Amino acid sequence: MNNSVSNTARLLWAALRALLVLTLVTGVIYPLVVTGVAQALFNNKANGSEIKADGKVVGSSLIGQQGYSLDYFQGRPANGLGTNSVNTQYKLILSGATNLAADSKVLVKQVEDAKAAVVKNNSTADYKVRPSQVPADAVTSSGSGLDPDISPAYAELQVHRVAERNHLSVSQVEKLVKDHTDGRTLGFIGEPTVNVLELNIALKSLVTKS
Repeated sequence: MNNSVSNTARLLWAALRALLVLTLVTGVIYPLVVTGVAQALFNNKANGSEIKADGKVVGSSLIGQQGYSLDYFQGRPANGLGTNSVNTQYKLILSGATNLAADSKVLVKQVEDAKAAVVKNNSTADYKVRPSQVPADAVTSSGSGLDPDISPAYAELQVHRVAERNHLSVSQVEKLVKDHTDGRTLGFIGEPTVNVLELNIALKSLVTKS
């Protein structure tokens, strides 16, 4: 009986020591090492890829924003989860796509309305946008509903409107878009993109200096 109790106590003590050691290693030391390495080598990414303007954090390069006036470049539509009575609208409550099929009448109507708005909003006195010029990302939301990027084609489509509204030359705004166009990852993965928030911050700075 005494041996049984002694063995049980020894096993419990060994288990407790193992628990304490593993808790220390995996719950304290490992997180501190990973956090330290991340802060030292990947500080921006470790802190949410924050974007600053005038010394203040105004957003993240990983998450889109909505509500820009037509003086600025517009992002993708925010129709995420619209058919499930919950719409992300870039509010970060949750993310998700519309789950609408390609032949859905609701989706077709959304796309047609969005295309008409893009054509109207981006046509100026000296530049008329044709419906055939409107790229897919201008009229459809992303899979997450939080996409921060647009295609160079959509950015270029907005150049004349942005230039006119901000009293800038078309060449100035075109250069701005070119300077903020990111190429394919490693030169062959994905497609070129333009981060809308970063582009609009640069635009605001250019307007202020003009």
